[in-house]
Amino acid sequence: MNRRIFLRRMAIGLGSGAAGWLLNACGSPALPPSPTLAPTATARPELPYLVVARGATEPEELVKRALAALGGIERFVKPGHDVIIKPNISVGYYGYQYAATTNPWVVAALVRLCKGAGARRVRVMDFPFGGLAEEAYTRTDIKGQTLAAGGEMEVMSSLKFTKLELPKGRDLRSCTVYGDILKADVVIDVPIAKQHSLAQLSCGMKNLMGIMIERQAMHFNIGQRTADLASGIPIALTVVDAVRILRDNGPTGGNLNDVQKIDTIIASADVVAADSYAATLLGLRPNDVAYIKAAVAMGLGRSDLAVMKIEEIKVGG
Repeated sequence: MNRRIFLRRMAIGLGSGAAGWLLNACGSPALPPSPTLAPTATARPELPYLVVARGATEPEELVKRALAALGGIERFVKPGHDVIIKPNISVGYYGYQYAATTNPWVVAALVRLCKGAGARRVRVMDFPFGGLAEEAYTRTDIKGQTLAAGGEMEVMSSLKFTKLELPKGRDLRSCTVYGDILKADVVIDVPIAKQHSLAQLSCGMKNLMGIMIERQAMHFNIGQRTADLASGIPIALTVVDAVRILRDNGPTGGNLNDVQKIDTIIASADVVAADSYAATLLGLRPNDVAYIKAAVAMGLGRSDLAVMKIEEIKVGG
């Protein structure tokens, strides 16, 4: 992917809220965005920066309502696009009920929306650290729901990993990532919100570890290195699955007593903002999460929820 396409996506993702100073979680000013990241003519400044949809209804309906309020999937996906959806399929030990992996119906809803927008190809993939990919894809039912929605499940081939330079990185300066992520027209990050024993929160930026090889090295200075990785991945849209959240013993879970069903979807073009809101679901402030704090300091996104334009939607009765 060339620099021009990457910068254009970043501009659309940041929206009008990034035209002024970015604020950190304490309200202190950060560096303003580069002029090259100013909103383009296709940006719609009247749209909310972040949308939260809640309601005891089907996950697909929550996804549809959240995306509609954010400007529709057509804001991100155009006819002919090659789309990659990156859920969290970290382990193959448990079904989705244990909230260690992304809800399969959330993934399927996004596949259908992308296909409806004219996407040429919609692939779903992850690199599980527990169990084989095929087993994890099947046990979580993400494979079944993806195929039923018209998408493809892809096992990440070792032949497709490539070195990625991270010029904005402050600690992690390069890493090895799945090359197709860098080549796709649109990358949609679909994490599940869950507690993490080391990082405090596993969400959008943390979910990107599933596209890289050097995951063990990430656990040293995990906050800064997670932000460094996010600085090099062109995420167009983040959709956080909070239908069920894992409140304790993350990231792998395994005890249904640690799971809370809250029937919530968060959507934003800014992964930092999405993670910041998700943190509050677990009783955290954005500044409590080292990688959110580092990402804001690097100018990668916003965590100032108090002044951000957020639309909250109640779905159903």
